[in-house]
Amino acid sequence: MMQGLTPLETEALALSARVAGWSVLICLPAGIAVAWVLARRRFPGMWLLDGIVHLPLVLPPVVVGYVLLVLLGRSGLIGGWLYATFGVTLAFSWQGAAVAAAVMAFPLMVRAVRLSLETMDRGLEDAARTLGAGELRVWMTVTLPLCLPGILTGTILTFARSLGEFGATITFVSNIPGETRTLPLALYSVTQVPGDPVPAIRLALISVAVALLALVVSELMARRMSARLGTGP
Repeated sequence: MMQGLTPLETEALALSARVAGWSVLICLPAGIAVAWVLARRRFPGMWLLDGIVHLPLVLPPVVVGYVLLVLLGRSGLIGGWLYATFGVTLAFSWQGAAVAAAVMAFPLMVRAVRLSLETMDRGLEDAARTLGAGELRVWMTVTLPLCLPGILTGTILTFARSLGEFGATITFVSNIPGETRTLPLALYSVTQVPGDPVPAIRLALISVAVALLALVVSELMARRMSARLGTGP
């Protein structure tokens, strides 16, 4: 039977939760905006934007991590400017891990919100406009509430995906104890040490349990939200 969490497990779990939480905060506003553009607008090059958004789903995570290192490293195109102007360094830091996790999870946020936007009854928005509501009020009082199940689903999926991010993270921010060693990186570290398999098994079980819990909570909250809005089965 598993005893209490070890210091390694506690540190990795806390760091993973912090990284995943910030990943959600990064993805949420941008994901809603991009999903709305893809769902409601038609313009030349839309296919290109759609492809770029979904690239992290098909690219090897190591490639994404390398691109982030080139762009956001201290001597990178954007990272060099951030360091020179604000003294901010993303590479090899937990903030960089949050950025890497956000990039990898971003397509999940966009897909969930976009699906919600595309399946909602747009007649309700039109009715609000005929009653004199402006676009902002229509968005805040009609569109956004009807999209909440999709936003909630995207949020939980982004959180769960960020908890399990490995390839882009280790490439961009390395595997630094106490700074960037999240649950997947901690599991990788213990598997590289021959001997007792119990630490690896424990970390794997913790990862599975946390991810499963996030998915179950997502499903329950989405159903409850859909029931309140009258859009559920």
